[in-house]
Amino acid sequence: MLMIYGIKNCDTMKKAFAWLDEQSLEYQFHDYKKDGVTKVLLNDWVSCVGWQVLVNKRGTTWRKLSDEDKSDIDDEKAIVLMQQNPALIKRPVLADSTTDEIIVGFSKETYQQRLLTAPL
Repeated sequence: MLMIYGIKNCDTMKKAFAWLDEQSLEYQFHDYKKDGVTKVLLNDWVSCVGWQVLVNKRGTTWRKLSDEDKSDIDDEKAIVLMQQNPALIKRPVLADSTTDEIIVGFSKETYQQRLLTAPL
């Protein structure tokens, strides 16, 4: 089963949902802005792809952080910031419940390659 994490009203999320639906792929959705995200899950994601991939530095949430929060970031600090500010997490994060591999962000090409040509 695919699990897609993100924020429901995000335009990128809507594109990912539409693509998954067009391919008739079953998935569950977890809204981490509404339902939160655990430290354990964030730690797994950071271990898999690195905090630099997960943190959205282009969004308004990042820009609103203090200079102190944005400096000297390591894995632990990034996890705390993402847990406190779920909108900092790039969207979507797509995972297969049977693997540790994830896809961060949405690209039709990446989804096509990773989801339709080989198991995630």
